[in-house]
Amino acid sequence: MMREIQVVFGIDMETDIGSWTPFYEGVTKGTPLMLDLFAKKSIQVTGFWVAETARRFPEIVREMKSAGHEIGAHSLYHETIGDSLFDIPGIYPLLPEEVYPRIEKATNIVEDITGEKVVSWRCPRLFGGTEVTNSLETLGYECDATYPMYYYGNQLFPYHPSKDSWLNEGSLNLIEIIQFADMGMESEDPYGRDKDPWPLYRTRSTAELIPHIESFIRYIETNDKSQKPLVLCFYLHPWEFWEMPEGLIHFGEGGVFPDPFLVKGCGEYCLNQIEILIDWLLSKEAVFLTAGTCARKWKDILSVS
Repeated sequence: MMREIQVVFGIDMETDIGSWTPFYEGVTKGTPLMLDLFAKKSIQVTGFWVAETARRFPEIVREMKSAGHEIGAHSLYHETIGDSLFDIPGIYPLLPEEVYPRIEKATNIVEDITGEKVVSWRCPRLFGGTEVTNSLETLGYECDATYPMYYYGNQLFPYHPSKDSWLNEGSLNLIEIIQFADMGMESEDPYGRDKDPWPLYRTRSTAELIPHIESFIRYIETNDKSQKPLVLCFYLHPWEFWEMPEGLIHFGEGGVFPDPFLVKGCGEYCLNQIEILIDWLLSKEAVFLTAGTCARKWKDILSVS
């Protein structure tokens, strides 16, 4: 019997180039191209909105919602609210006592725009933590799509996290959705980031990404005999669908010089490669789900397992 393949496309709605700039070319110009593609393929996705971005562009939030996609939250200002996986100069995690009020504020802003309860969350840069999941539980969230398999590697399927450690299974109602990685390959990166499929489809091609997906599927088949559905959760960004500038980007009193992988292939090439990826996944009879729908399905799965 073939496992069901569940696919979650999470779109992190933030400023351009991974929030390394204050610009919104991706949100304003890349989002319509994304939505056209998803409509063409008849798939639903989850937009994880940074609250400040949502506050600036409420009409785009509502457009995404009216197109049938889920609206989730992605922090207040794209700050680090969990445990840092690696150091980034000048970026420090919130203090534990700051986490809940920041998540609550971000949630309220997005909910005021949509008029609906927000139930899906993802931490910026996949820097999650126990304070985060406990806060999400208190606020009534149904899922957190943060767990980076490439870094921690222990969890392969969605699970209920523990109130004592978000990395372990426990009794929270919240479902932790895994960001899949190629667990069948040997990493050459100290953090395991080369196991992460992002952004291989853009910096190289979907043709070079597919073997990593197949390797992950083989890894699951070898290490798990339960026949639980296999979840492929991707994170994408609207700025990837609009050509980004190369070299020094100046603003304010300084600027940034993005690493080439951040801007390579953005625009039409990325759009084409994601379409190829969607077609390949559909050829494997994959089912595309929003993060919230995926979480609800896994609550049922875990309740009988």
